[in-house]
Amino acid sequence: MSDIQQLVENYIAVWNETDPTARRRGIDAVFAPGARYTDPLADVTGRDALDAVIAAVQAQFPGLVFTLGPVDAHHDVARFTWELGPAGGESLVVGFDVAAFGDDGLVHRVLGFLDKVPAAA
Repeated sequence: MSDIQQLVENYIAVWNETDPTARRRGIDAVFAPGARYTDPLADVTGRDALDAVIAAVQAQFPGLVFTLGPVDAHHDVARFTWELGPAGGESLVVGFDVAAFGDDGLVHRVLGFLDKVPAAA
């Protein structure tokens, strides 16, 4: 499980990377070229589209960071919780993702779920 644990940690690091060039390097290292990401607010395929989604989340929640919760994995699938909030503060968004990995060691599919979201103003 240590390989999957590391890959999930790298996945969260990509979501926290605000430098566009470094973020794209991370995306290329973590996600397969045709990776698909689906959550209640997005359904995208490919690294470029995923990069755009991550940039949009960062623009919507500037200065907030993702923290990783427990990772549970078997075969080539992992589920893990995450929180988004100010460093050391209370989380504004809480969710969990299920990720499927290919034989290449990259993420091929992510299904995201939101458990807590901010109330609309």
